[in-house]
Amino acid sequence: VQLQASGGALLQAGGSLRLSCAASGRSFSSYGMGWFRQAPGKEREFVARINWSGGSTYYADSVKGRFTISRDNAKNTVYLQMNSLKPEDTAVYYCAASNVPTTNAGAYPYWGQGTLVTVSS
Repeated sequence: VQLQASGGALLQAGGSLRLSCAASGRSFSSYGMGWFRQAPGKEREFVARINWSGGSTYYADSVKGRFTISRDNAKNTVYLQMNSLKPEDTAVYYCAASNVPTTNAGAYPYWGQGTLVTVSS
């Protein structure tokens, strides 16, 4: 599976943004998908995950209630809707694919290239 993330932007605190991750390959619908982020000087952290069908989602506490992960298997795309953005959400956001239902980045063998989200105060 090859992944390409897009949608990053510079915006003000309180704003909203939707990231997309387009996948190539016939097996996209069989993978769980995750979003991770890495802020400058920090380690990569889990943001959200969705199972293969879209019927199950899981979020980091820091984004719960503000971010929504979804997928459209017909379009081979997973989304991250981000609302009420805060300066601490500033990071490079990565999408990733794994058959393992986990928040551990090491268990995701497929990664997109990342897209930068910058939230100003």
